[in-house]
Amino acid sequence: MPSLASRLLLVTDRQQTRGRPLLEVLTNALAAGVRAVQLRERDLSSRELLRLAQEVQRLTTAAGAQLLINDRADVAMTLDGVGVHLRANSLPVATTRKLLGGQRLIGISTHSVEEVARAESEGADYIVLGPIYETPSKMVYGAPLGVRVLEEACRRVRVPVIGIGGVTAARVGEMQRAGAFGVAVVTAVLGADDVERATHELLNVLSMSSSPS
Repeated sequence: MPSLASRLLLVTDRQQTRGRPLLEVLTNALAAGVRAVQLRERDLSSRELLRLAQEVQRLTTAAGAQLLINDRADVAMTLDGVGVHLRANSLPVATTRKLLGGQRLIGISTHSVEEVARAESEGADYIVLGPIYETPSKMVYGAPLGVRVLEEACRRVRVPVIGIGGVTAARVGEMQRAGAFGVAVVTAVLGADDVERATHELLNVLSMSSSPS
């Protein structure tokens, strides 16, 4: 069964890079230690997304990082070893597994404890739950779930649960104490003044929080 290799999942959004080219920002984040990237550029055409995915894969491969394509199993299938991150209302995990085979990483976004439990039963390799904290980018999903919901979800399943939504380095410890395997971020890295410094800070806190006491 494939596994997520990093406690920090970087989710892309070219509109959140403060005008900097996405590939430049990703290069800096990967140099600082990011080892899992979810390419989420939903406004691109299939051809544009494939072209960008090929460019990003060159970067992730060179850095030894995992790459997941947001919700596009067809695009992922054209790229060697690339996984898929599904939306909550997307193709079922089992169907995606039939398309991609058993060796590719498949994750899914969820917004409730019930969805987390269902995702595990369907065979997801990891589960992203959120929004945990208030964040403008997740307003469409309603009020933040809070750490207690994260804690309940983590108790219910054995697969890694990743918290998303309003994540900062200061909140990482609280999330991991609730049982989260790690965190997913967008603007905390992509929108940082110093991308490498922000990445290092998150990775350092994740490392300290996950170390045995």
